[in-house]
Amino acid sequence: MATTDRRTSTLALAHALSAAEHGLPVIPLSATKLPALRSPHRAEDRPSSCRGACGLPGHGVHDATTDLAAVRALFAAAPWATGYGIACGRAPHHLIGIDLDVGTTGRLDSAAALHHLGVQHAFTVPPTVTVLTPSGGRHIWLSGPPGTAVPNSAGRLAPGIDVRGSGGYLVGPGSVTTHGTYRLVPGTGSLPPAPCPRTLFDLLAPPARPHRHRAHPDDRGQGLIRFVLAADEGQRNTRLFWAACRAYEHGFGDSLADDLTEAAVHTGLPEHEARATIASAARLTTTRCEPPG
Repeated sequence: MATTDRRTSTLALAHALSAAEHGLPVIPLSATKLPALRSPHRAEDRPSSCRGACGLPGHGVHDATTDLAAVRALFAAAPWATGYGIACGRAPHHLIGIDLDVGTTGRLDSAAALHHLGVQHAFTVPPTVTVLTPSGGRHIWLSGPPGTAVPNSAGRLAPGIDVRGSGGYLVGPGSVTTHGTYRLVPGTGSLPPAPCPRTLFDLLAPPARPHRHRAHPDDRGQGLIRFVLAADEGQRNTRLFWAACRAYEHGFGDSLADDLTEAAVHTGLPEHEARATIASAARLTTTRCEPPG
């Protein structure tokens, strides 16, 4: 490894250790912003639902930890790591990330959209940790209450605004990627993640759904939901498409669509993408359906 690469990896570890000391669970990331360690189950014949119970690293955000010795071990297993991810939704901060993308003109159009939401719903984003992305976007860190999982979403809150919640992660400040370095906005690094305003949290949290038991033939629906929930990074869309095809083939696709969407969102797939995938399965399924190439 070149000297520059070693220095980058050493700095990434130092930043990750500092975050862990402040109660933020971390994992090593590659320069592509993806988890640096590959799944130990990738060669197995059957898809694995393991979330780290095997004791081996390589389970993505499920590896995230605040234990300093464990953080060092993860980075030792991935000496090519150039950054770190911070798991959202985990105690003690229950972190929520508001990702403001940059408009095509280079302006933070999404910041205006967030301000408009604040005016419309009577909230103000308090001073908090804010990270400047290499593209000029911003990550706003907020803390949520325990007991309610905020789903990941892309553009659901407003165009250009993505949300990182339970099962997702934020690229930590100091991380180096192929597009540049993530940096703290001056004056925000000493702040704790501010509590999410209640009205904003209500927009982010999943809507309450009436409790009802959906009976699917031979509990196959529940099996398909578990199959989607077991998806690793890179498998989510394919697994969802396959499960939706099976559901429509057996005649209960429409009744299972909401549950499949919810399961896919839990794994980190944006809701609009999940629903589009299920709609594609509904259109294309006749007697047999194969994942799109």
